[in-house]
Amino acid sequence: MVQQALLNILQPIFEPGFHPSSYGYRPGRSCAHAVAKAERFSNKWGLAHAVDMDLSKCFDTLDHGLILAGVGAKVSDGSVLSLVRQILETGFMDEGAYYPAEAGSPQGGVISPLLMNIYLDNFDQYMKSQGIRIVRYADGILIFGYTRSEAGRYRSIAAQYLEEELKLTVNVKKTHLTTIWEGIAYLGFIISRRGARIHPKSVKRFKDKVRKLTPRNSGRNVEHQIRELSMLLRGFANYFRIGQAKRLFRNLMSWIRRRLRMKQMREWKSWKGLHKQLRRMGYKGSFEKISMARWRNASCKLVHMALPNEWFNNLHLYDMERVKTNTLHQYYE
Repeated sequence: MVQQALLNILQPIFEPGFHPSSYGYRPGRSCAHAVAKAERFSNKWGLAHAVDMDLSKCFDTLDHGLILAGVGAKVSDGSVLSLVRQILETGFMDEGAYYPAEAGSPQGGVISPLLMNIYLDNFDQYMKSQGIRIVRYADGILIFGYTRSEAGRYRSIAAQYLEEELKLTVNVKKTHLTTIWEGIAYLGFIISRRGARIHPKSVKRFKDKVRKLTPRNSGRNVEHQIRELSMLLRGFANYFRIGQAKRLFRNLMSWIRRRLRMKQMREWKSWKGLHKQLRRMGYKGSFEKISMARWRNASCKLVHMALPNEWFNNLHLYDMERVKTNTLHQYYE
């Protein structure tokens, strides 16, 4: 509550002065705006080379003195600065012993994102003064250049400022140069000449979560799985709808429905359950005795007839195919 009250006071003071290409945890700005800006820099403005800069444990290594100096640049009230200091020095308990925090901002604190933006705004403004185009979402930084050599020079300038002036650590192993032709990975997307598409790693993580929610041998029935699954599908679709995702959403929904059909088949246990469902639906054709344990049978004609897509709609399975996609231009500034 104290942090939220302090945030309500400080945010209107600092928000108007932040760098226009800073998008992390700011009112009216989102990951979609950051991806759209990066895509425009690369495709419309011709900044085809980019530095994907990674900071090691950014939240945990913010210097308290520099944070207070940043807040004090616009706030002179000593009681507010004292309160910020107390929040920063909030430590942690380990086996009954208290350890004060010597660096970083409180993990999970509602004011931590603002303090980080105040801290890194010095970097943002410095890069702006050097005429260097950047896009930053929290500690995710892209630096753009017209040529590879120019981008490499900008990387050196940025790394030197971050490490010497802001006392942060640049992860050299993860920081790398890339191009629009290779694909610029950012915030779960890959930005290329054709726009933004979903990164394969994001798809893999999503599918892993789906597998955990839809095991074949779970004691939960299909209806319960669908309720949990729909929340995941809604979040994934709403986040990645700005990319070229229409075909991917269609393929993912087909795979998800097949997994749910497989789960229902296991609940039937034998072909008799399938035949009962078909008879209830008025099917009068020939019946086949198929295994309820084989993955390939989850896509056969009889199972599709017994469990059509409409059956899933009636159970309120969230359908990503119905989400409007390819709306990146709506986030252009």
